[in-house]
Amino acid sequence: MITYLLRKFLYTILVLVGVVVVTFFIRPPGDPARVLLGQRADSASVSAMREQLGLDKPLPVQIGRYMINLVQGDLGRSIATNRSVSETICERLPATALLALTSIFIATILGILLGVTAAWKPNTWIDTLTMSTSLLGISLPAFVVGLLFVLLFGVVLEWFPNSGYVDRGPEFLVLPMITLAIRPLSIIARITRASMLDVLGQDYVRTARAKGLSSRTVFLKHALRNALNPVVTTVSAWFAGLLAGTYFIEFIFNWPGIGLAAFNAIEKLDYPMIQGTVLFTAVVFVAVNTLADIVYGYIDPKVRLS
Repeated sequence: MITYLLRKFLYTILVLVGVVVVTFFIRPPGDPARVLLGQRADSASVSAMREQLGLDKPLPVQIGRYMINLVQGDLGRSIATNRSVSETICERLPATALLALTSIFIATILGILLGVTAAWKPNTWIDTLTMSTSLLGISLPAFVVGLLFVLLFGVVLEWFPNSGYVDRGPEFLVLPMITLAIRPLSIIARITRASMLDVLGQDYVRTARAKGLSSRTVFLKHALRNALNPVVTTVSAWFAGLLAGTYFIEFIFNWPGIGLAAFNAIEKLDYPMIQGTVLFTAVVFVAVNTLADIVYGYIDPKVRLS
């Protein structure tokens, strides 16, 4: 297990270093100082801006300074607001975390429940309806579902508000939460069903049935526990994606999270903020997936040996 953990740790460090290097080069096309000041800016102003941004230094020096600042938790300052990028991300993180956590909770509970139900009654109308609905959920992009929800439930029926934050009432959370949960819910349901059917065909399950155990006991105690390994991996991967990548949903519902901050930064060519949000997204995704691999390796010894 120690060797497995060390290997995962080294792999994570290499991936994060690569992410930092790639993130460093996220800048507006052309001279960033000229882009920020406009084409009519005089040379003196452009030179002063380049010096302020550290662009007058050689490239290796810029990368080295960027990495040193990252180690110290400094992601730079926003050009549009002159605020610390780190402070802005920390300020908006609770809104994004709330949306991601509630969405993945709903998706996990309902996804496992639907998948188990479909596996309990395979090749019946329940199985067909569940899998057909989940296929539809996978096929529709989240931003399309979000726009449809805004139009139907926000504009036509007026059941829920179109935008806002939960501090003004929990009803503001319903539409973005459901929109974000539909796709992972559908995938978790299909994976749970497939994993359950595969486990139910194993020898030890047939042995348990031969011992006279009830179908419910075999299904829930012996099959379900072993079938959840791939579900754990799927849930962790989707949680990383939801926590770090709610960009379109936050933009559609005007949800004041990190994704909305990234969209605003792109519109204003605020590249320090763009770098910060992209780096945060990548670090969260890598960290959560590494943790999921460790948990998966602990659950299944075959993963550690491979």
